[in-house]
Amino acid sequence: MNSTNIQSDKHEKVLKRIKNFKLLDDTFMTKCFEENIEATELVLQIVLDKPDIKVEKVITQYSMKNIKGHSLMLDVFATDSTGKKHNIEIQRADKGAGAKRARYHSSLIDSNILPTGFEFEKLAETYVIFITENDVIGRNKPIYHIERCIKETGEYFNDGSHIIYVNASYVDDTSLGKLMHDFSCINPEDMNYKILATTAKYYKENKEGIRTMSRIVEELINEEKLEVAIRMIKAGKYSKTDVLEISQITEEEYMQLQDELVLA
Repeated sequence: MNSTNIQSDKHEKVLKRIKNFKLLDDTFMTKCFEENIEATELVLQIVLDKPDIKVEKVITQYSMKNIKGHSLMLDVFATDSTGKKHNIEIQRADKGAGAKRARYHSSLIDSNILPTGFEFEKLAETYVIFITENDVIGRNKPIYHIERCIKETGEYFNDGSHIIYVNASYVDDTSLGKLMHDFSCINPEDMNYKILATTAKYYKENKEGIRTMSRIVEELINEEKLEVAIRMIKAGKYSKTDVLEISQITEEEYMQLQDELVLA
């Protein structure tokens, strides 16, 4: 196969991947929600059942640092008009949406949003929302609200922290069910909500939108190749030829990985 055919084949694979993207793919979702206040408002209004929510700021792929421990990259981090903070996470793999993961998101957000010198009572109310492809809680409900409560009385503790799991596999004629249908859609024409359909269509069908997504997908493919190569090298049972052929990384990348793994 000559270089022209290789490039053509690579381009077709990238386009196919873009075409098959859903909003349940965090790569696609975070791009569609980038600076997209209207789409973020729609999700929060429906998930929280608060149609009056107004979003003032939204950041995707927001890096939240922990100088003494594990940092996080939040899919979507939004602030509403009352100062409440909202983290929306997409998780297709069940293991990525465990209870302690949600707890850590909530705690790290708290540690990052209270300025030095401010009283604890000024800590903003927070919502950590996991939209999961499967029913990770396993009770066949469309949505799960996790709140701290006083065990002896059953009353809410009201500390201002909220964790919500949305089950994207539960699709019905409610607003939430229609929203989850849209998150699972490949074809924008089949979506219920115009803002989501319009944005998805731009990145799937518009020339400039496709160009933007193509760059992202190419980076993603390269990362995946490197991950395959690293696993093979660490396994210690594959030859250099096997690694290059299976992972499709370059010889230069292979040598660099070898050096990095030796130093690690």
